[in-house]
Amino acid sequence: MLDSFLREDVLYWFFGLSIVMFVGSLIAIPFILVRLPANYFNDDHPRTWLRGHHPVLRTMAMVGKNVMGVVFLLVGIALLFLPGQGILTMLIGISLIDFPGRRRLERKLISRPAVLQTINKMRKKFGKPPLIVKDEP
Repeated sequence: MLDSFLREDVLYWFFGLSIVMFVGSLIAIPFILVRLPANYFNDDHPRTWLRGHHPVLRTMAMVGKNVMGVVFLLVGIALLFLPGQGILTMLIGISLIDFPGRRRLERKLISRPAVLQTINKMRKKFGKPPLIVKDEP
């Protein structure tokens, strides 16, 4: 059973996929995190994405955003074991998925000193202000 799963061509696919995920995360993560407003993770940042657009367009966009979030989350989990930026990729995935308690979970992940310092160094390199993370009320 295990022999059929660990064929040589499957291992090459896994190797190729890990390289693609590693390079993709190195490109996508800074691109997304640098473009966030400095107060994105605070409750006072309004969430008005596509408000006022046609309901069908809004629904299709929300489904697409959630699917992309799940993909980022799964890739982030994989990158915890493969080379890449797993925690940051998971943070972006969680930010895209709509579920109750999401903002609290985002704030918990982003307020970890190592994560926040890494993101703020990246933002400084691109001339962006550091992220501001307020504690929960």
